[in-house]
Amino acid sequence: MLTDGLIIVGASLLVSLLYLGHAYDPQTIQQINLCVPLYWGAALMTRTYSIQALTSLRFSQARSMLAMAIALTMLIFIAFFTRSSEQFSRVSTVGSLFVIACIMAWARAMAQPLIRSSCGPTAQNVLVIDDGGSPVRVPHAWHIDTREHRLRPDRSDPHMLDRLGMFLTNMDRVIVTCPQERRKDWALVFKGSNICGEIVDPEVQELGVLGAGRGNGFGSLVVSVGPLGLRARAVKRVMDLSIAGGAILALAPLLMVVALLIWLEDRGPVFFLQQRQGRNNRLFWIYKFRSMRVEKLDASGTRSASRDDDRITRTGRFIRRSSIDELPQLLNVLRGDMSIVGPRPHAIGSLAGQKRFWEVDPRYLLRHSLKPGLTGLAQIRGLRGATDSEQDLASRLQADLEYLDGWTAVRDMKIIFATFAVLVHDRAF
Repeated sequence: MLTDGLIIVGASLLVSLLYLGHAYDPQTIQQINLCVPLYWGAALMTRTYSIQALTSLRFSQARSMLAMAIALTMLIFIAFFTRSSEQFSRVSTVGSLFVIACIMAWARAMAQPLIRSSCGPTAQNVLVIDDGGSPVRVPHAWHIDTREHRLRPDRSDPHMLDRLGMFLTNMDRVIVTCPQERRKDWALVFKGSNICGEIVDPEVQELGVLGAGRGNGFGSLVVSVGPLGLRARAVKRVMDLSIAGGAILALAPLLMVVALLIWLEDRGPVFFLQQRQGRNNRLFWIYKFRSMRVEKLDASGTRSASRDDDRITRTGRFIRRSSIDELPQLLNVLRGDMSIVGPRPHAIGSLAGQKRFWEVDPRYLLRHSLKPGLTGLAQIRGLRGATDSEQDLASRLQADLEYLDGWTAVRDMKIIFATFAVLVHDRAF
């Protein structure tokens, strides 16, 4: 904080000297008196001085720039409402802010090696206590064995608690691994210490626990909170409706021509309906343009299409290779069964090698926490077509799980634009 304050003062005086001819201009001093506290306040709110800012140069530089932008906005707000904006030189103010931003970014880059050498890669003091539980190794942490140091969580022995306190002093985080019968004792020891204490429980990893809850006379482990909050779901739905509705109107002539070609070839139905698994593991009917002969349709999806598949019609071969057969799914988006971007829905009879999809990896069901999509992260990476092996599914599942980890509207738009580059692909048959 002190360094940032000195940078603001020094840069402002330097620009004032170069532009106005003298450093200690009254306007510059007034600007400094406002800018320094405003920046410090914004920096504290934006975690510019957090542990993560110490360990991540990119995070530190980005947050300092954000804090400076907030300080500038507040400075303009104050100057406007106090009718003192004409007292500030716009060139001097903008120039000062530019120089300040450059010096702050440079200073953080120079300080990063010093911080790493003095505070370590994590900038935290972490202690792992092995009291006979599951083996745990934490990088850049101290590890001690209670048997070697003759330590035990004995609440009735003040001298033992004093010895434990010596080990816990100056620790930001303490992790203990112990048998279940000693967890309560360690918990009470931690509660009486001014530290962040944690007790290793193997079931937390197995269940994918996100947190814990207490109330109404019982405790619980939080294992799921859903990937999207209410606001994010509303934004995503508005995007889906606007994009799908606009696309149907724009593509209406193409859709009618394709429907006519399908019907003229064999006088069969235009659409192919198949049950797929969607959000909350619910089944829904997905719409596609029919690309196979009526008598050879595979409603369960047990057999994936191959390159020389005799079931595919001439029109079907073209619309599958160009992904036009997927366009009727825009109706599924309007109905709310699907989204524009999300994990692709699979037929319930689909196989990866000789196994059902959910038999290959138990995490497969996690992809059903969001609505399935017309396109997704796996599709723009070229992970499409038949799943001839378990690895084919594993690669797609990894991409789907990556997509679930932190949704943003910007990333959805990037995936939509990237999809246009893979509409025609060599695995579409």
